[in-house]
Amino acid sequence: MKLISGLFLYFALGSAAVAAPGAHGPNGEHLDAPGGHAHTDAGPRIETFTETFELVGHLQGDELSILIDRYATNEPVLDGTLEVELNGLKAPARFHADHGDYAVDDAKFLQALAKPGKHSLVFTLAAGEETDLLEGTMEVKAEEAGHGRSHEGEHGDSHGHAYSLKTWLIGGILLCILMVAMLIPMLRRKSQSGK
Repeated sequence: MKLISGLFLYFALGSAAVAAPGAHGPNGEHLDAPGGHAHTDAGPRIETFTETFELVGHLQGDELSILIDRYATNEPVLDGTLEVELNGLKAPARFHADHGDYAVDDAKFLQALAKPGKHSLVFTLAAGEETDLLEGTMEVKAEEAGHGRSHEGEHGDSHGHAYSLKTWLIGGILLCILMVAMLIPMLRRKSQSGK
């Protein structure tokens, strides 16, 4: 029983740290970034959604990092194809399986996006048989124009969502183990009482 309590405590503490971002509140309102990812970077940000998908992007370092979920379930959209357009400039966003995000690192595109002002972005997403267009506006304030430039161009652990993705994965597995551990004794009792 101590093992089960310990597993539950581990999951509860790990998930509390990310506060289930991407979830919808009791009235269906959007709470935060999709996919249970937590971003520590306070740089320019964009959020948009359609009936099918929701997207959160952060301009940080030398990339635009993008997280995508299914709107109804908050299930992360992994290994899709994503292209971003800004004023006629188009750039592909490569999927990074290690972090579960998509990243645009095209220098010309990022230079245009990093200029102060409001930037209209169009995201073209293909996920399996589904395709969708998501549109939104990212505002870059003058003081954020060079935000995060200390990033050295590598897709490293500067992303705060790496830890939360692992926490949710481990937590989900532990929760399944906990449920099975609780069901087995109940089923045994039920089968013994039925004899």
